Amino acid sequence: MQQRQFSVYEKYVKRMLDVACASGAIVGFGWLYGLVAVLVRVKLGKPVLFKQPRPGKIDPKTGKERIFQMYKFRTMSDARDENGELLPDDVRLGSFGKKLRATSLDELPEAFNILKGDMSVIGPRPQLVRDMVFMSDEARRRHTVRPGLSGLAQVKGRNAISWEDKFKWDLKYIEKVTFGQDLSVLLETVKQVFMRSDITESSEEIDVTDDYGDYLLKAGKVTREDYDALQRKAKEILEAEG
Repeated sequence: MQQRQFSVYEKYVKRMLDVACASGAIVGFGWLYGLVAVLVRVKLGKPVLFKQPRPGKIDPKTGKERIFQMYKFRTMSDARDENGELLPDDVRLGSFGKKLRATSLDELPEAFNILKGDMSVIGPRPQLVRDMVFMSDEARRRHTVRPGLSGLAQVKGRNAISWEDKFKWDLKYIEKVTFGQDLSVLLETVKQVFMRSDITESSEEIDVTDDYGDYLLKAGKVTREDYDALQRKAKEILEAEG
């Protein structure tokens, strides 16, 4: 994987700002965390938090992404069919969950991931492990930085842009990580969150999109054999993390 240069800001300043911002958010908006937690408990039941393994920053010693548990407020019910199987995601994502996602309130617990060092305030959004295994070495360069609460790809279109464009903006971001760029993305993110506050349930922003591997298979960019093999690899990675 091609190496890249790290700016002074990225090496020595960015992490300190991450901790300050995350701490300030948790303290300043503690009441909002409590309110959303109560609403999730009443509307969807337990657990209030949703945890999911995501690939983080590449460990230079191993050359592999560190897998961490990303926290969110739960947005889906555990509704099941007559056989006890969970219903499809788009069925379990009710109006309450859609509103949480549309306003990004479901992402508030990620501030704790930032404090732990799993994530940054700004950086490429962490994808699923089953997305990671389909990425090329070039696309995986996005993992040479900590994943972010928001990123350049999010302010350039979020779920409304293609996988190729997401990776393009992620790689554009890591060309040179600067305070000015992070501040610009942060301000644009805040602007978009307030603009989305009245989004309807039919908005593209809250649609359930294909995983990267599913997209590649449908587009004929990967064979069924390779698709199955990489899905097994993702499962093995998750099982190893236990």
